[in-house]
Amino acid sequence: MTTHLGTVAANQIMELRPAAYKVGLVLGSGLGDFAASVEDAVHVPFARLQGFPMSTVSGHAGEMIVGRIAGVDVVVMSGRLHYYEQGDAATMRAPIETFAALGCSALVLTNSAGSLDPDMGPGELMLVNDHINFAGINPLFRETSDRRFVGMVNAYDEELAGLFRQAAVAEQVRLHEGVYMWFSGPSFETKAEIRAARILGADAVGMSTVPEVILGRFFDMRVAAISTITNLAAGMTGDELSHAETKAVAPQGAEKLARILPRVIAAYAGERSQAAA
Repeated sequence: MTTHLGTVAANQIMELRPAAYKVGLVLGSGLGDFAASVEDAVHVPFARLQGFPMSTVSGHAGEMIVGRIAGVDVVVMSGRLHYYEQGDAATMRAPIETFAALGCSALVLTNSAGSLDPDMGPGELMLVNDHINFAGINPLFRETSDRRFVGMVNAYDEELAGLFRQAAVAEQVRLHEGVYMWFSGPSFETKAEIRAARILGADAVGMSTVPEVILGRFFDMRVAAISTITNLAAGMTGDELSHAETKAVAPQGAEKLARILPRVIAAYAGERSQAAA
């Protein structure tokens, strides 16, 4: 499955706003205000980009935004595509390939997640330091080149993680760290599944991000991921979970994340410039 749809989309975007892009961001629920903060922005709906399926999830805008954050040229994906929308783990391949084709060397992923730790409640942030692919599917199915055998020992870049820690300290934001477990969705997890997740070492659960991490590494980008905690996982409170709750609570953590992200982007671009000098 060797495609170049990302290259086609990148060429479309470069015609609209040529620049030396450095960082790609995927924005999850609750980060609409952050997307609106992109300066010198050009908005490109998914419908205009070849190979981009339309997002069907409420709360996900469905557009690529190119512009500047903290003076750095960035590519922002406002709203992501999920495995459960298409039944295809590679549904994010074209967007991630687009980031790489535009020159982004860093990929920053955000998501909403359920917490397995009572001390990490709604509105908190968790820096992902590893993941468990509980869904058992992979976006590189049907890829035929030997590049499909992607090493995942260093899936989450330690330098980027360090920049997130520094930014959190500067903004006086509590930043948890832990393991994210990917469930395919769209239904929420059962109580038994959450007990299993805890035994396997997960700290948070969600329905995205892992395919993008694999694809980011496949396209030789450095990857960081951070979760906004929207709820305690199934069985921890006795309440039923809902997407409405996710949308309602996500902005609480998103406000903190919106303060951290510009610092991370500026610091990363600064370090890359020093390394090139």
